[in-house]
Amino acid sequence: MKHILLVSLLIVTTAALAQTDKKLTSRLQEAVSSFNGQVGIFVQNLKTGKTAELRADTLFPTASMIKVSILASVMDKIEKGELKYNQKLVYRDSLLYPGEDILGSFKDKDTIELSKVVMLMITMSDNTASTWLQKIVTGDYINHWLEQNGFEVMRVNSRVKGREKIWQQYGWGVTTPREMCRLFTMIRNGQAVSEAASQRIYRTLIRIYWDDIALSQIPPYVQMASKQGALNDYRSETVLVNAPHGDYVFSIITNHNKDQSWGPGNEADRLIQKVSSLLWHYYEPKSTWKPAEGIEKFMLNE
Repeated sequence: MKHILLVSLLIVTTAALAQTDKKLTSRLQEAVSSFNGQVGIFVQNLKTGKTAELRADTLFPTASMIKVSILASVMDKIEKGELKYNQKLVYRDSLLYPGEDILGSFKDKDTIELSKVVMLMITMSDNTASTWLQKIVTGDYINHWLEQNGFEVMRVNSRVKGREKIWQQYGWGVTTPREMCRLFTMIRNGQAVSEAASQRIYRTLIRIYWDDIALSQIPPYVQMASKQGALNDYRSETVLVNAPHGDYVFSIITNHNKDQSWGPGNEADRLIQKVSSLLWHYYEPKSTWKPAEGIEKFMLNE
């Protein structure tokens, strides 16, 4: 209990000290003004502490972004000696999550290292890998880890007893843009589980296959940790950028979107690209980099 109170006090103190970047906030408001859906954004310059936010504390579905908390809980069990990063796991057909996942193509009783399942969960956002890891650590364990680390609302809903009603509203997980950024910042600062575990998590988060939305608007030679989430009427992305003039983190979550298409012209995807580009050039005003002409044909990741 004392640990929770101290973490909560730290959150309140940090929030009080943070300064609002009014200029950036205004530019973000303008960027989202015509969007046909609900938008939440939280941005923080980790060097100066300044923030910009729009509905940053509004509850949103996480979709696949909840997988970062699953990974943190896996690392917590490894830290405690309850799991091993390279241990062999036995795949069973009953683990299949319907879709086109790589792990779903495995045959019953095939073996795979836990480390590779982790890679598939984050890098490819493989749902079969993700639900398997959640089953191993359990949703209750993940939610307990989140609570113990001061997250007030971010939780796993799916396959967790007592969260059936909130699952019906928000799906797999629930969060806010602010708490997504806080989780990424903890990892960046070596404060998620342990410094060693945080470094392992961060190395995983910089190896993302789905780089055609927010990441496509940042130079490929700049390191970025990220996780995306997408459903028919929902698109989201949280990114921590190791920019030349200082790290910054942002989370943009859209929900109840009118455009539910899955092509490269989706309105929410375009908005996320727009915001990512805006932030890159805001924090790196001397950068002349832009996506190369004709790059679109090389970014069709589906």
